[in-house]
Amino acid sequence: MENEHLKALLLALESSPENVPLRKMVAAEYLKSKEWGEAEKHLKFVLQQTPDDSQAKADLAKVYYEQKAYSTAIIILEELLDVNPDDVFKKILYCRCLLKDGSIADAREAYMEVLRLDPKFEDTELDAEFRTTSNEATIETDADFLEKTFGMQRPSVNFSHVGGMEEVKKEIDLKIIKPFKFPEMYKAYGKKVGGGILLYGPPGCGKTHIARATAGEVNANFLSIGINDVLDMWIGNSEKNLHEIFETARKNSPCVLFIDEVDALGANRSEMRGASGRNVINQFLSELDGVEANNEGLLILAATNSPWHMDPAFKRPGRFDRMIFVSPPDQPARSNILEIMLDEKPTENIDFDKVSKKTPEFSGADLKAMIDVCIEDKLMTAFDTGVPEPLKTADLLKAGKKMIPSTKEWFSKARNYALYANESGLYDSVLHYMKLKR
Repeated sequence: MENEHLKALLLALESSPENVPLRKMVAAEYLKSKEWGEAEKHLKFVLQQTPDDSQAKADLAKVYYEQKAYSTAIIILEELLDVNPDDVFKKILYCRCLLKDGSIADAREAYMEVLRLDPKFEDTELDAEFRTTSNEATIETDADFLEKTFGMQRPSVNFSHVGGMEEVKKEIDLKIIKPFKFPEMYKAYGKKVGGGILLYGPPGCGKTHIARATAGEVNANFLSIGINDVLDMWIGNSEKNLHEIFETARKNSPCVLFIDEVDALGANRSEMRGASGRNVINQFLSELDGVEANNEGLLILAATNSPWHMDPAFKRPGRFDRMIFVSPPDQPARSNILEIMLDEKPTENIDFDKVSKKTPEFSGADLKAMIDVCIEDKLMTAFDTGVPEPLKTADLLKAGKKMIPSTKEWFSKARNYALYANESGLYDSVLHYMKLKR
């Protein structure tokens, strides 16, 4: 049926085009009929004449939401909520816009605010996203949210599952694990439970694995993040993401927060041109210091292949005040790694020690690649014979001969830094490993 009321309003508007109340009535009719484009046109006119009309702004935000212009709607709603943060209806629309725009953490925060303002609030889409189902709906915990967003977990591995790396385990045990297990003893000496360790070394040598095992050793939550979880194209969002990650890890302490490729977040500020990168680093340093929060029970491990590119401020006491070199696995560790990797594969009398002795400087990733090459050779043969054969020692040795350890490139670069940029002895472990220093 044709909208006679709207026709009458439009006719009146022809005679009085500057009439703002009349425009608002026309816009309301278009909103009812879901003609979003027409509603937008009239609401914009109203706001040109009366820029402070909060209802017109709210209606325009609704129009942009329906037209999937979520970012524009968010800007309008944030302005409105700055004036009246307890407006439930605007907060609900704001939450929906954030969710559609992919800002999951912000949407969840807005959802929690809605429930604080209206504990009986229910919404099928938002409840499905932010609640867990049991006998009755309960809001998911921060740990649940992080597990879904970043992969928070309670690791089942500990140091017994880490082959070799004895010096690394000893350092982590003293710096992180012992303070957690014997807090009173450390507090007697004024030492806090928590802290930061920077793991560095060639790629593929188990830095992430040792971090996960550390969490398992103290039965703590484990949260692993990378640069994609932090960096954002919009100014200020990267700092906000970093703060939210640290804040939620603190709420779920004891927690091991593992930051991979930390050099991308903590690059040397003297080498940066723009201010945005420096702001992220300043925020990172502030979180490590616990300036506005208590980092007690927060164990921070970070990994990098390029420690020499990091800002020196990260290596000061109270931050990453211990740097640990994670070398390629030694010969016994390589045997252990090979045994684990081949556990469920068809094998025949593998001499793990013989293979490990023939693969010096191989990282764990190199060993996996060697096994993959070996399997590919076996598959090619099986396609011809129709019979899959088990992997043998000779097959692994043959595959190993085809490979050059990926760690060689890293050591060729690290050697220069260790020899010529090692005033404070940071890279002595690299020199010892390369037998360039006793």
